[in-house]
Amino acid sequence: METVWAVPAQVGRSLGDDVIGYGVEAEDGSIGTVVRLSPVPGFGHLVIDAGVWRFGRSVVVPAGLVTAVDDGRKMIKVGCTKDQIKDAPRFERDQDTGDLYYLRHLGAYYESLAAAPE
Repeated sequence: METVWAVPAQVGRSLGDDVIGYGVEAEDGSIGTVVRLSPVPGFGHLVIDAGVWRFGRSVVVPAGLVTAVDDGRKMIKVGCTKDQIKDAPRFERDQDTGDLYYLRHLGAYYESLAAAPE
């Protein structure tokens, strides 16, 4: 992964406001729906309403985990499991999704997954 915060080139497109409302699928099933994108330059990420799956909380997934965007199905696929997303650092308030300390902590978590041997 080039950077955890940038959409990989093989996805073939960038993420804009057109993906708000798209569903998001992990390697092992549905996560939820995109409710907004990153407001922080250099820290591209999706904020996903995970509904009941995440006890009514939203989750943040860095753009570098996106593996595919299917505009026909309005679906984004990410290269991690639901448990990996559940185990990621949580944000407490909406403004935390723009907080550099939180984003660096989140990025380190996802980078450690990419570096871990399979």
